[in-house]
Amino acid sequence: IQISDNWPGYSLDLFTYPQHYYGDLEYVLIPHGIIVDRTERLAKDIMQDIGDNDIVVLCVLKGGYKFCADLVEHFKNLSRNSERFISMKVDFVRLKSYHNDQSMQDMQIMGGDDLSKLTGKVSFLCVLLTLFFFFCKDIVGTGRTMKVLLNNIEKYKPKMIKVASLLVKRTSQPDGYRPDYYGFEIPDLFVVGYALDYNEHFRDLNHICVINDHGKTKYRV
Repeated sequence: IQISDNWPGYSLDLFTYPQHYYGDLEYVLIPHGIIVDRTERLAKDIMQDIGDNDIVVLCVLKGGYKFCADLVEHFKNLSRNSERFISMKVDFVRLKSYHNDQSMQDMQIMGGDDLSKLTGKVSFLCVLLTLFFFFCKDIVGTGRTMKVLLNNIEKYKPKMIKVASLLVKRTSQPDGYRPDYYGFEIPDLFVVGYALDYNEHFRDLNHICVINDHGKTKYRV
């Protein structure tokens, strides 16, 4: 689903959201209900493509946890209601390369202590790509962050690696990384909500919204 650059979004007055964020947001870019429906469809597409392979879901924290949890729940429901059972394990890694809304040169990969279990398995990399933590200027723009992570995983020689992303940001980079599955292609905006944060704030916001200058100043560190 493509969200155009001139999409005005939804008025905040149409939705409920935490009062402590009043005055900090411009508008709702993607309502929670649409996120849920789109995630369910992604799960169906993924399950159809992976066949009978057992999978390891590698969740990228922190911003990826909500998308990962909802996607895995859909996997489980589909498996329970079908004739085939898919064995599924979940592991976690965390990346760090942003300070406020600016990308840093060095990236840290933390967690995933037992990635040797990926050897010979279908590795399903569950990531949520956005500017706040999964910093689209790196992952979807230049692909630097994603390439570092994938190179780290590939050394364990999994049978297959697939990447799922809820969001892909449009950039001017000609070599931008494209995940195997994604929910929405969005304009070059800094978004928060649905576990996406700005300095650890806005994770409790169910909708994906655009933060305004007041919000950036208020929560800047």
